Amino acid sequence: MQDRGIELLDGERLDDLQVGGYRLIQRRDCFCLGTDSVLLAHFAAPHRRDRIADLGCGNGAIALLLAAHCADCTVDGVELQAEIADMARRSVEWNGLEARVRIRCGDLRDAPAVLGVGGHSLVVCNPPYGVEGSGPSSVHPAERIARQAGDLSLEELALAASRLLKFGGRFCTVFPAPRALEMLEALRGAKLEPKRICTVHARVEKPPRVVLIEAVKGAGRNLHWLPPLILYDADGAPSARLQEIYGDVQANAAQGT
Repeated sequence: MQDRGIELLDGERLDDLQVGGYRLIQRRDCFCLGTDSVLLAHFAAPHRRDRIADLGCGNGAIALLLAAHCADCTVDGVELQAEIADMARRSVEWNGLEARVRIRCGDLRDAPAVLGVGGHSLVVCNPPYGVEGSGPSSVHPAERIARQAGDLSLEELALAASRLLKFGGRFCTVFPAPRALEMLEALRGAKLEPKRICTVHARVEKPPRVVLIEAVKGAGRNLHWLPPLILYDADGAPSARLQEIYGDVQANAAQGT
């Protein structure tokens, strides 16, 4: 199957991102676009002319969302798995974004040596949440790698982000709330000072499932807690705030800002 000259391989589908007319190639047996990716892209709020690195970019979902948020930013995506990096590259090509979004296959720990030290103003990462061996054995290898950290430590992730960032540059991530302290310690160890935190709750009575964290390279100690983000109302319908976030992405893409 082909669309705009871009080949879809067996098991792949072309999904509508519902922003800017962008499409995303996905595969059922791989980690697919979810709410966390949308929340992270919105939380990161790229600025004009930002040079962004997306570490562990997967199929390119966050990279495309960031490109939709800000029409003149550029994104360097780094993905370890060759087949998933190829999927991301083809999504970029399908959307005609080759001049703004570049996908490289490689270990994110090597990203500073490949992309350059101190040249990025924003780094984002939706890292693997699980601990090696904690997931179901039936999960496809590509999805298991996306879900489990393997031998990648949070300290190594934070160091790679810090080395990529210029002084004053921002690192944004989404991470499980019960392990938030681990991430905060790793960031501070890499001289990335946490500045904004938003807890994300499925419902108002539930404890936070994940946290959105922004850290700034070389900043002082002054942590700002944002209002909790509640995803669903009591009846299970998307909350007004969640609908607003999705609407913001669509509006930014339409305005080309």
